[in-house]
Amino acid sequence: MATDYDTPRKTDDEAGEDSIEELKARRNDKGGAIVDVDEADLAESLELPGADLSNEELSVQVIPKRADEFTCSRCFLVHHRSQLAKEDGNTYICTECA
Repeated sequence: MATDYDTPRKTDDEAGEDSIEELKARRNDKGGAIVDVDEADLAESLELPGADLSNEELSVQVIPKRADEFTCSRCFLVHHRSQLAKEDGNTYICTECA
């Protein structure tokens, strides 16, 4: 819903002056503006220009963890040993998560 920030705001005294009928009418107006949209149909109809990647294969080279690296037990990222903040048995925590 768009908000017009230039309109004067009501004070607490003026807000209490709204009649019950006005408040009911506002509530009914807001309830009638709801639109049910099927998200699946919307996603299928979107087509980005130049983005036909249906025949493309992505290939990523996976490099195994080296001896001087560890996997943080909180963020699950592989870091160099210089970023090790805490070690408790097999639990390693990096400096960013500590």
